[in-house]
Order: sequence, then structure tokens, then C-alpha cells
Amino acid sequence: MRRVSGRVLVPDALGRYRPYRALWVREGRVAGLEPGEGRGEVVLPGFHDAHVHIWKVGQLLTDLLDLRGVRSLEELERMLRERDRLLPPGTWLLGRGWNEALLGGWPHRAFLDRVVPGRPVLLTRTCAHIHAVNSQALSLAGIGPDTPSPPGGEVRFAEGLLLERAYGLVERVLPRRTVADYRRYVLAGARHLLAQGITSALEAGADPELLEAYRSLDREGLLPLRVSVLAIRRPDGAETTYPLPEPYRSERLLIAGIKLFADGGLSGASAAVSRPYQGVGGLGVLRLRAEEVFELALAAHQRGLFVATHAIGDVAIREVLRGYARLYQEAPRPIRHRLEHFGLPGPKELALARALGVWAVPQPIFLKELRENFLRYLPEGFLARCYNLGRMERAGLALAFSSDAPVVQEVSPLAGAVAASRLPLLGRGLPLERALFLYTQPEASGFPPMRLWPGHPADLVVYSADPFTHPEEARVVRVEVDGVAVYTA
Repeated sequence: MRRVSGRVLVPDALGRYRPYRALWVREGRVAGLEPGEGRGEVVLPGFHDAHVHIWKVGQLLTDLLDLRGVRSLEELERMLRERDRLLPPGTWLLGRGWNEALLGGWPHRAFLDRVVPGRPVLLTRTCAHIHAVNSQALSLAGIGPDTPSPPGGEVRFAEGLLLERAYGLVERVLPRRTVADYRRYVLAGARHLLAQGITSALEAGADPELLEAYRSLDREGLLPLRVSVLAIRRPDGAETTYPLPEPYRSERLLIAGIKLFADGGLSGASAAVSRPYQGVGGLGVLRLRAEEVFELALAAHQRGLFVATHAIGDVAIREVLRGYARLYQEAPRPIRHRLEHFGLPGPKELALARALGVWAVPQPIFLKELRENFLRYLPEGFLARCYNLGRMERAGLALAFSSDAPVVQEVSPLAGAVAASRLPLLGRGLPLERALFLYTQPEASGFPPMRLWPGHPADLVVYSADPFTHPEEARVVRVEVDGVAVYTA
């Protein structure tokens, strides 16, 4: 038995944090809580990031050129020339994270041809729904001025931009990632999440090789945090579907859901909306209608796998909810499906989501990092809907907060909770305590509750200061999973 002392804050069933002076840990689980007001370091339940791309976080930390935060085309040019100088001849130059709102322009084909003329280049936008490529990359992919756009995607040859499922046209000629690559990325990403106090997370989309990487890491006892993995159902650039994954459950790994994509990204004006975007026009890209959601989800639903569908724009949200409603009506099962992002729901969508009992999984940190994009592109009248977390809460939705990293730089749940509290586009924010509690919802990803109640796993984060009263000063100093320290500052 081990005693963990300090100011231990444990949420009750309603999400209200109660103070204790210590908790007791035995064989990796909470054995008891010691009443009283503790002092010193603050102990909280470990956080759950309900939608993150762990392997992509790790890939940016290891192999890719990280373009998040680059604030001009001139700075981008310098970074590309430097990476070009370091790479072996003939290899692809791959990067991710650019945002035209920060760059002051788009990295179009002519720009990339001039800056890096001697090798194929692919730069993924921060949202991962738009990709900038140079002429050499287009040529290797067999993409020309007459190449048709695939269903659910768009080829803009003159600009060198590939939107949504059009990425599959170039993805098939990229260097193939191996299971060993994925293992390396997962471990690097996991270490980064742990440093933010995240002890469990949902990997929001995995192909068969990534699934095998996770299974092999788990079999070897190498996963340092708990991960629920969504298997991709339909890959970009193909009309075929991957087979349903075999269910897998251990203390650290869960494969119990599938991932669908119904539209694009809001910050890049490709989410499917009912009113034209400002400045760029268009209604975004709708990738799935209700009938397709139903057809792609039915087999998983019948097998007991939950379905998580990317749906941001109001049109996409409506289609997904209609597909889910048909699932529950024609094949009743006690499964709570999910809507990933849920960026622009209207009153009818909020009411239907609550009636169906589905999880909504938004990203509060978007209100900080992608704010300029929302203000630039959102059609008139939609600001009041955009990631309006207070409205979602008042509608009675089942909410689980997340980061969607590496779409954003900031993975910290505390930073996300501060954004939810202080940075709504319109209306009231959530109380900080409530926002942070919504980062402790592993049930949304198929795990049991893990909130430091007696009998729960001893997954905890230790802060240097109280995050509720001094969020700017609070730093993660220790993280434990199953009562074992996995990160120390």
C-alpha cells in the first residue's frame, strides 16, 4: 500500500471536484481516499483525450517537417530550402501544419516548384483535409489538368491542391509506412501526451498496419498509456472498404470502434455547410450522405462496434444523425455512437443528438488556435453555432473533450479547458471545473470510468499548482498509470 499525499481533487458523479488530503494505492488501483484538505502539489485523475492522432503527433516529432505556427511564406520558404538541403536526392519532402491564415497566402504549386524544384513535395494543411503538392509530385501520381475529382474529393491542378478524398490519388505513390514506423511514431506521440497529463486517449483512425503496430506494442507490454483505436472503414482514394477489425481488449488497448468521414475541415472551408463560406465561397465537401453512413456503419453496429463519424458542418451533422437514427430504428442495440468535432450544430441537430444519446466529441482548443480561420470563413450567422460548448452542455448532450492533435500545437487538456472557459466565439464559456471534467470521459471511447474513485485504476496527474485557481502557473510534474510513474518533469 502506498500513500499519495497533496491536495487530491476527485470528481463526484456530477463532475464536482471534492478535496482529500491523500489517496491510497494498492496493486495499481485506488484503495481509499483520506478525508481532509491537503496541501502542496495537486493530484487529479489522469486526463482522457477523446480524439487525437497519437501516431501523427509522433511522426511530427520524428520524421515530418512541422509547419504549425509558421507565420509567413518567406519563413516557409526558408524551412523548405533547409529541409531540401538535408534530404537525400530523390526522396519526398513531407511536411504538415501550414495554415494560410497565418502564412498570408497559400503554398500553391508554382511556389513549391520554385522553392523545391528537384524533388516531390507534399505539405499537409493543419486540418489534414487539404494537401499542397508540387508538379513533380503530381506527375508521379499521374495527376494532370484533365484528372477528374474523385467522389468526396477535389483536384485543383493549377493550384496544386488536393482536397479530401483526392489525397488518395497521391497517397498511393508515397513511401509506404511499415509497422515498425508506426510503432516508433506511437511511442513518440504517447510520451508527448503523457507529459500533458493524458493517461488514456482515442486514436482517431487506423489502417490495418497501425492496428497491428498497436497490438504488437500491447502484446510486448510497451504501451505506456491506455489507447482505444478506431479502425478506418474506407480509405481515401478507394471505393473499397477495409474489413471490420477483430475486437481486442486488454488493460491498455481497446479496438472496439470504426471511423467514418462525412465532410472536411472547418478551418480550411471544406466542412459541408448550408450557407456559402465568406471569401472563398462554396459549401464545402460532403463525403457521406445518411444512406451511406447507414450502409457503412451497419455491419459494425451489428457486431457491437461503436461508430465514430467525422462531421463538422451543419449539413454533414444532419446526414450523420439521420444515418444513426436509422441504425437504432432498424437494428436496435445499446451502443452509443459518436460524432467527431460537431462544429456547427443547429437547434434541431442538438435535439436529435440528445434524443439518440450519442457522444459529441468537440475540440475546445480550436477556439484558440483556429479562431482566425473561423472568423475569416464562417458564413453569416454561424459564429453563434461554432463550437458553442455552452449550448451543447445546456442541450444535455453527452460530451467528451479532445485536442485532435496534431491539427493543433497545444495538446494540454488544461489549455483546452481554459479555451472552453474563456474563449467562446459568442455567448458564455463553460466553468473551468466543468470543462476540465469533460477531459475525463474514457467511457466515450469504450473504457470504464477512471476517476480515482476507490477500485478505479490509479491513473493520475500531479500539478505544481492548483489548475482551477492558477491555470497559467500549473505545470505537470508527475503522471502515473496503474500507480506507476510514467512521466516525471
